[in-house]
Amino acid sequence: MKPAIAIVALFISACGGSVEPGTPPPPPPPPSPPPPLVDGGDWGVKSTLIAANSELPIAELNGKLYLLGGYPSTRITVRTVQIYDIATDTWQLGPQLPELNNHGMAAGINGKIYLIGGQTAADGDPYVNTVYELDPANGQWIEKAKMPTARSAGVALVHEGKIYVAGGRPPRGNDFAVYDPVANTWETLPNLPSQRNHMTGAVINGRIHVVGGRLGPGLSPEKTTAHEVFDPQTKTWTTAAPMLSGRSGMNSIMAKGCYHVWGGEDVSGMTPNHEYYDPRNNQWTRLEDMPIPIHGINGSVYKNDLIWVVGGGTGIGGGHASHHNQVFKPTVSCE
Repeated sequence: MKPAIAIVALFISACGGSVEPGTPPPPPPPPSPPPPLVDGGDWGVKSTLIAANSELPIAELNGKLYLLGGYPSTRITVRTVQIYDIATDTWQLGPQLPELNNHGMAAGINGKIYLIGGQTAADGDPYVNTVYELDPANGQWIEKAKMPTARSAGVALVHEGKIYVAGGRPPRGNDFAVYDPVANTWETLPNLPSQRNHMTGAVINGRIHVVGGRLGPGLSPEKTTAHEVFDPQTKTWTTAAPMLSGRSGMNSIMAKGCYHVWGGEDVSGMTPNHEYYDPRNNQWTRLEDMPIPIHGINGSVYKNDLIWVVGGGTGIGGGHASHHNQVFKPTVSCE
């Protein structure tokens, strides 16, 4: 056989035979159906807020939830502190904030409540770098060492006696620093790799996890599924499995070893999505939707076998504050 003929023969054999000219390619296989939603627990309701509110942080201390500032549907920022007692299912007003604040970051640690950063009005660029400490024993707010940069709409997480604060509205979306309440000092840390705001996060197995969020200012359509992890020991960032869908303004908490994320908003509307991340296998699972989607609340607690989903906006943007106080009793476990 001549060399040219041999090459053609080999080509035809490799391609599985000849194809008639003009024959359309076979259709692609149909997409796999989405996995069914998992019934991972039960939703319920508790005593409603004193005043409707959204775009604010929540901190837990000694079985009480502290809702700090924010604004109602008028989008006029307030100094209100609402305190919810989980054991008695009752509300009371606490000492007002030293200044107007919305989109702040908060934490409860060492018997004190901390309000970090935020902004003083709903629009514009009035970001603050203030840090205020509330001692519930005497009802007094005092100012502490200022954050290295002024920012709002980030996330604050407590780990080993310190408060880690990540992200914020542009141009501070990469900022990352840690506050030591005992020393009253700040340390600037390596930047959050993906700049963002209105995200959420948790401490999982000694590492800081930062999840989802918004990339642009205002009600930006640019959302992210990014899931980035900071190791406080090596001071380095890595990535983990991304969220199932990009959104902003959602909330989250660890419960039974699973990392639950719920709610949020997109320009197309509210997102009722509720999913959990299993650190054992680095996988997300979609649960059945939450009954009343909310956004604009940063902070939660898992206590008395319940995840507390307090307050929040029920429509996109900042003009839909609510009185809702929802709870979720998870049955899924990652332990």
